[in-house]
Amino acid sequence: MQGKEPDMPSISELELPHLAMDAPRFAENAAAHFAVARAEHSWLAKCVFGYVVHDYDAIKELMWMDDKMHIAQDRVIDVMGARGTPWGRFQEENIFSLSGAAHKRIRDLVAPAFTPRQANLHRGLMRKVIAELLDEWAPKRAFDFEEFAASFPIAVMCSLIGAPLSAIPQIKSSLEAIGLSHSMDRSLLPWMQEAMATLDAFIDGLIAERRAGQRPTEEPDLLDALIAAHDHDGLTRRELVDLLITLMAGGYDTSKNLLTLIMHKMLDRPEDYARCAADLDYCRKVVEEMMRYQAISTAMRETHEDIVYRDVYIPSGTMLFFALPVATRDPRVVPDPDIFDPERVQVKKHIGFGRGNHLCIGQYIARAQIEEGLHLIAQRITSPRSPGPNGWRPFFGASGISGLPIEFEPA
Repeated sequence: MQGKEPDMPSISELELPHLAMDAPRFAENAAAHFAVARAEHSWLAKCVFGYVVHDYDAIKELMWMDDKMHIAQDRVIDVMGARGTPWGRFQEENIFSLSGAAHKRIRDLVAPAFTPRQANLHRGLMRKVIAELLDEWAPKRAFDFEEFAASFPIAVMCSLIGAPLSAIPQIKSSLEAIGLSHSMDRSLLPWMQEAMATLDAFIDGLIAERRAGQRPTEEPDLLDALIAAHDHDGLTRRELVDLLITLMAGGYDTSKNLLTLIMHKMLDRPEDYARCAADLDYCRKVVEEMMRYQAISTAMRETHEDIVYRDVYIPSGTMLFFALPVATRDPRVVPDPDIFDPERVQVKKHIGFGRGNHLCIGQYIARAQIEEGLHLIAQRITSPRSPGPNGWRPFFGASGISGLPIEFEPA
């Protein structure tokens, strides 16, 4: 614990700019809002629920202080009025919410299934899934790209755990609801509660079928590995179900939102889009540049110890939001940060997947499936055009576009 020096300002005493991150269209032009805030204070701002850290180095350094902070799910549950509910319990107990030894125990059990090597082994399956989806969707010549993009990560995850693709309509809405868990919008709580019941029943049924010997192939899959962790390594039944829900929801949001943002950007960049069709490695560059330009998730922490950082006293119980989506839209960090350039060398690499012990465990699967998806989409959906997004998701939690109608020529 660090003490406060007599002349040291407390974070609450600073004159800080206010960021209306709860405003409906804040995410549409978040970088511009943060540029204004940065001119008033180099690394801090206020928001309706606490304080926002927006400087690249400050985010990296503070997020390494995992021993002094925890994921602030208690605050989210209180804001949502969800104490004692199934959704509230899930928010408290899933792997993303745990800290210390409890988090490490579960993460260590599942980490071998999420290495870069394992993600690359799944690329053939990813290509098969996106090709089948394109066979269904491309002949339409027009659709909501966000809705299409939502089907892709669900289908990949279903394939990884041996669930039938016919389950997608059943669980798609539920994963969308869970993805809005950190939006701080109380009106969504009934939808989230319904989603928890749907996903609980779906995962329970899947586990029961596997234990009964029903399986799509003889090859072992991710569900087999997690059931083995339950049977032999101390993973409880509740932890097993919660982990599968978390993996599905986490993979869904990142991949769907990022792929939709990429398509939105490519609409005005036909040469880049054509390169994506021809060159898988260029797709990798596009994905990494989009993560730099406009990442998805704002990380949230609550301090449980006093912290002194850059001569500012941050007392225990302070809510901090780490603005990962704009950390590398700062001219002090990246030259010409508002120019989208897939060929740029990222000297200071984006931190869109987080930092510290809660670094996104599924990042390599997310990267692989977006790269493979973009490569095949660009081959099959040509000359895309759109009037623009229907709207934007809340900046809190997992942000992105809400509805992107497109018209195109099928190849």
